[in-house]
Amino acid sequence: MVVINSISKGIVIDHIRAGYGMRVLEYLNIDASCNTVAFIMNAVSDKHGRKDLIKIENITDVDLTVLGLIDHNATVNIIEDHIIVRKIKLRLPETVTNVIKCKNPRCVASSESGVPHIFRLVDESTKEYRCEYCDDIVKAGEGL
Repeated sequence: MVVINSISKGIVIDHIRAGYGMRVLEYLNIDASCNTVAFIMNAVSDKHGRKDLIKIENITDVDLTVLGLIDHNATVNIIEDHIIVRKIKLRLPETVTNVIKCKNPRCVASSESGVPHIFRLVDESTKEYRCEYCDDIVKAGEGL
């Protein structure tokens, strides 16, 4: 077990690709006025060269689907009593709903209100997702 000195309970999102940490924070929708959040940008990393790092105290339930879509190489550490109790390796999600937005103006998800934007992974190597309704292809990160 690794000891985390700065937070007693919460999550640490590590190995975020440098420059993507702000995007992760935006999608987590964490209210920094009510929660303790530490955000480190462009830190030196032996594994990745440079990385971003986010520590959030007292919150452990985050949407890993969104995190996996933004940077599936990041890791999520669940902290309790200053100790990592669980380490989660993210991956590209098979299905995402209302995260990627279809840009096809003829698509029902784009033209009708209330229709969820549903995308399914079609190629993990290229990070391509297909719209459930119109079959348009979007690369992960482009439609966010």
